[in-house]
Amino acid sequence: MMTINVAIIGGTGYTGVELIRLLSQHPHACIRYLTSRSEVGRAVSQIFPSLLGVCDVVYSDMTDEVMDEIGQNCQIVFFATPHGVAMKYTPALIARGVKVIDLGADFRLQNLDEFKQYYALDHTCADVLAGAVYGLAEIHRERIKTAQVIANPGCYPTTAILGLKPVIETQNHANKPLILKNIIIDAKSGVSGAGRNAKMNLLFSELSDNFSAYGVTSHRHTPEICQGVHDFLGSKFAHKIRFVPHLVPMIRGMFSTIHLTLTEEGQAMDWQAVFEKSYQNEPFVDVLPKGSLPDTRSVRASNRLKIAIHQDDDTLTILVVQDNLVKGASGQAVQNMNILCGFDETCGLSTEFGGCAVVP
Repeated sequence: MMTINVAIIGGTGYTGVELIRLLSQHPHACIRYLTSRSEVGRAVSQIFPSLLGVCDVVYSDMTDEVMDEIGQNCQIVFFATPHGVAMKYTPALIARGVKVIDLGADFRLQNLDEFKQYYALDHTCADVLAGAVYGLAEIHRERIKTAQVIANPGCYPTTAILGLKPVIETQNHANKPLILKNIIIDAKSGVSGAGRNAKMNLLFSELSDNFSAYGVTSHRHTPEICQGVHDFLGSKFAHKIRFVPHLVPMIRGMFSTIHLTLTEEGQAMDWQAVFEKSYQNEPFVDVLPKGSLPDTRSVRASNRLKIAIHQDDDTLTILVVQDNLVKGASGQAVQNMNILCGFDETCGLSTEFGGCAVVP
């Protein structure tokens, strides 16, 4: 099978380094270029010693000349950059026939007004955005196969949308509502989800022995979750979604708890069976046996998302865990690359813990 050349734009952040780890062990991918504004001229193994002997590519600056060279020599370009960077360079790349997978938010939200509201940016290539595919394989696998631009989903939306998918799809085929109006998503993430930049609230002395909520009414992932539920899953009911994220004192991992109030029709459903059937053929979604409880350690450094369902009279609770840097970011990006290139979807991701994690 063919080998493809890839570039990672922004290869020193947590998601960029996870991409390096995963792609370095991928049998059909060759990392040709890594870019970094701050580490130009240094080999990746000098900065991340755990990659010594795994990847020794030298970082380049993200100049127009380098980007032009990347466009000539690579088939896939990953952007692991701050919001606004990918949309600047993507039009020229796809004009050359390069496929783009953006781990940022530039191509996630189809509503331009919402994008500007939540990211304080005007979108500069709305035509490219209109053709971008939201890269949640469990929903858009067929569209991903022919995409030019893939918007890698956010970490929180991955847990929320996949947690709700069997419920919304079942409800869409029901004659009466199965759940009442409110959907409550109570989510927790490790600190790596906030990025690698130094911030006061992320210092060890501030974060340790602490637990806090943030973005309660205005988190950037709220419209992405709503888009997934209403547009991608095609919910026929106007559910109000309350999403509350929290920061917990651990490095990596994500745990989302979704609470639904059921109607009488919803209470009569066997939701354990519904979830098992919905995900029975998905390689990276595990529905745990009835009565089980997931934990973040069980998915550490893997591309697996685990779901448990607990039904009690009129309340349905869905528990979802993943590694925010893998299934919530870089692993999902590799999964999208595999689908896009016609590789086995699990290629480079099938090992439960995917090799040694770079980020502790």
